[in-house]
Amino acid sequence: MTIKITNDLTQIDCPRYDSYKDSGVDWLGEIPEEWSTEKGKWLFNKMDRPIRKDDGIVTCFRDGEVTLRSNRRTDGFTNALKEHGYQGIRKGDLVIHQMDAFAGAIGVSDSEGKSTPVYSVCVPKEPDRISPYYYMYFMRSMALRGFILSLAKGIRERSTDFRYNDFSKLELPLPPYNDQVKITEFIEHKTTQIDQAITLKQQQIAKLEEYKQIVIQNAVTKGLNPDVPMKDSGVDWIGEIPEHWELVSLRYLFEFLNYRRIPISADERGYMQGIYPYYGASGIIDYVNDYIFDEKLILIAEDGANLLSKSTPLAFVAEGKYWVNNHAHILKPKYKGFTFWSNLLSLCDYTIYITGAAQPKLSRGNLGNVMLPVPPEDEILAISNYLKEQLSKFPNTAQKYESQIDRLKEYKTILINQAVTGKIKVS
Repeated sequence: MTIKITNDLTQIDCPRYDSYKDSGVDWLGEIPEEWSTEKGKWLFNKMDRPIRKDDGIVTCFRDGEVTLRSNRRTDGFTNALKEHGYQGIRKGDLVIHQMDAFAGAIGVSDSEGKSTPVYSVCVPKEPDRISPYYYMYFMRSMALRGFILSLAKGIRERSTDFRYNDFSKLELPLPPYNDQVKITEFIEHKTTQIDQAITLKQQQIAKLEEYKQIVIQNAVTKGLNPDVPMKDSGVDWIGEIPEHWELVSLRYLFEFLNYRRIPISADERGYMQGIYPYYGASGIIDYVNDYIFDEKLILIAEDGANLLSKSTPLAFVAEGKYWVNNHAHILKPKYKGFTFWSNLLSLCDYTIYITGAAQPKLSRGNLGNVMLPVPPEDEILAISNYLKEQLSKFPNTAQKYESQIDRLKEYKTILINQAVTGKIKVS
């Protein structure tokens, strides 16, 4: 079967069944003529097995994987002191996480083990007539399209408390067993292809980002002339710099404007909603109806885990009218070339200047001690112009790949839904 993504992603270019009938279920609509419907309770039994001595803990994740916790990761979980109500899980069981089912935490276990009572463990009444894998894909598709969330009864935000009792009352499609198997194989094959395409796009984005960082590092630490004599800077993250460049403490290159920053609590901001960006340690965190700055400046995180992880840029340019809280240092360069300075400051390794274990902090005094490579003013401007030109090419390419990834993910969701509901015929 040849499948292609059409301009209208709601239409999958695949053959359809010869004839359809009304399923009698509003949210299901038409189904193939040879299909029927059946309540979940007539398809699956809820199991309540005893646990065994050596059973490991099985977890149902939101991506649909149901596996031993040790197969995935061991951190980030809450461990019960006493295993009240734990139940046995066997390979091939259909597992529903009653609190996270709305987010896709429904799957078939690939492991033998035990789980908390928050899971509904389901087994086909007739294994030669019911495929748990087909119903896994069907229920996950319904979850990701918001159907389970629409049944929400829970009081926790975006939670449903979707139990076996709810599942048992649902009128579900019942294709012939051979169709269930074909649909499952089709989905596994096609989603593998789509996931591989997504991974390739993500790798291309990562390579772009890596190349971007190389361009920046070479420009702000080596300059634009590859033939200039070099010298050791004495700073590990900088390495060699052009012989005629200087190494200068940050405090001599920037004016600190921290005294002008004013924090506003979340409650206060609730009464001050507006159009002006409100900056924190890692960028804009809100919009307010007033501003305290109306000039182009550089902001650097003063505290937070991002100082070490660098998951987002540590230094960024703020311009126009805006407000800054007390979690970001505010720097005004004494020399022109914002693009040079902001990229250099974002590239810096601040590790030795950071204090605090639970909450990393970069104090004003320590920030002022950071050593920076400094070219002559004319080179600073030349590097700034070069970086502007080079970096302007990255967003469009990265956005193109991101758009393709979003389109592939949307296509995957629609493809699965149309396969499990019989809107397309697989072979």
